[in-house]
Amino acid sequence: MKNYKYIARDTSGQRKEGLKEAASSNDVLGWLRDQGFTPVSVSEISMSTGPGTTARAGRQKRIKSGDLAALCWQLTTMVEGGIPVTVALEAIAEDLENLQLQRILQQILEKMRKGETLSDSISAYPKVFNRLSCAMVLAGETGGNLPEVLRQLAEYFDNRDKLAKKVKGAMAYPIFVLTFIVLIVVFIMAFIIPRFKVIFEQFGGNLPGFTQGFMNFYDTVRYNLVYIIGSVLFLIVFSVLTYSRTKTGHYLFSKVVLALPFAGKVLSHAFIVMFCRTMATLLSAGVSVLEVLDILSTMTNNDIIKASVMRARERVVGGSNISLSLAASGFFPNMVVKMIQVGEESGSLSRVLDRTSNYYERKVDSTITAVMSLLEPVMIVTVGGIVLVVVLALYLPIFSMST
Repeated sequence: MKNYKYIARDTSGQRKEGLKEAASSNDVLGWLRDQGFTPVSVSEISMSTGPGTTARAGRQKRIKSGDLAALCWQLTTMVEGGIPVTVALEAIAEDLENLQLQRILQQILEKMRKGETLSDSISAYPKVFNRLSCAMVLAGETGGNLPEVLRQLAEYFDNRDKLAKKVKGAMAYPIFVLTFIVLIVVFIMAFIIPRFKVIFEQFGGNLPGFTQGFMNFYDTVRYNLVYIIGSVLFLIVFSVLTYSRTKTGHYLFSKVVLALPFAGKVLSHAFIVMFCRTMATLLSAGVSVLEVLDILSTMTNNDIIKASVMRARERVVGGSNISLSLAASGFFPNMVVKMIQVGEESGSLSRVLDRTSNYYERKVDSTITAVMSLLEPVMIVTVGGIVLVVVLALYLPIFSMST
């Protein structure tokens, strides 16, 4: 459990501060909403951290999905209570610890005071408020249901934050183990093998074949280390430039990523979760299907997925329904197509898309769990294999001396 400092406002607008022990900041946000408070900010603190340190940490934070979710929840509560949007934004900005987001909100307030709408004001900051946010807010302003749209937007940012944390958590363990393996190899090559090499020189070259092969490999790596590192750096730079500067390289990289055994499946399912949930949110907010597909095509950097969404959009423009268009795109699984077809025929597309996103979110969880359960023994065997090879190569001459 961690300690969190929270700032909130009650139904009358009065400021409330306090400390709460919880497993995550999302738990604190949920607790505040259950208590009838409007969350303003939630920041993790430690017993040795003073107020100045907390403030400095808040200044350095970038704007995350959790920050935007908290902003939307606060704005929803205040607007539902009859508070004007400008007054609500001003109150929220006063208590924000993230200075970057506070500065953006103040600039949005200035635009709105000059007569611009909320959707026009936030569209000036595409790196913070994406096209989905702008389209939903515009639909809420046009349809007169801005509080409900803000609530849906808050739930969207909450779910996106949870999904991102799951994927990052899955990547943390293998990265740590790979780093550990590299450190072990570097330590062995720098400190262990040179000492044994001095001993082996006394054998006059009479070494077992396995040990001699190992030492030849070590000498090759040692004397060509600069060239090896240079080649690896060249390949990395070449791959990055090819990926970022050429359409062909970007397309090939996108294809390779989707073809990876486990990462490709996680990436595909994660996009389907985002696709279904985002489409459900936008359609329920009153955004048109064509605009929804336009927005969804910008929410991925993978050329294969983007092209599939755009092909589906072209078929919708040509008069086809959504399910047939997605089926012809070549990317979406048959279950997604069938569920969307059921939603179209029953007139409950948004609800069906929500259920589909929940199903594939569970599949993402199960895939990540399976990958983690498989990676652990693979990593352990890899580390053990490296150590075994080194031990056999170094001690085999010593064992052979007894014979």
